[in-house]
Amino acid sequence: MNSELVGRLERRAERTERPPARQLAIQALGPLTALGGFVWAVAQPYRLTFLDPDGKGVYDWIVQPPLLVVGVGLFFALAIAPGILEDLRGGDGAES
Repeated sequence: MNSELVGRLERRAERTERPPARQLAIQALGPLTALGGFVWAVAQPYRLTFLDPDGKGVYDWIVQPPLLVVGVGLFFALAIAPGILEDLRGGDGAES
């Protein structure tokens, strides 16, 4: 058997390992939350006051429960989850 082929297969096996379930759950939490807020906004459009022509102002446009849920999901996915995942991947580091 050619050793070059065996070496390639071993490297490929290392690259295709699945991440643990905990990491997958953390990665999915933000997008699922944002998707839930979007579904909520579509299911109950009357909650979005910017669709109402008698809107009060900028505050009423920004602070809507479905939009806040989408924002929290995006914030978690982009700002918080990468740090948590980095800690989980490098868990064998020295403690301070």
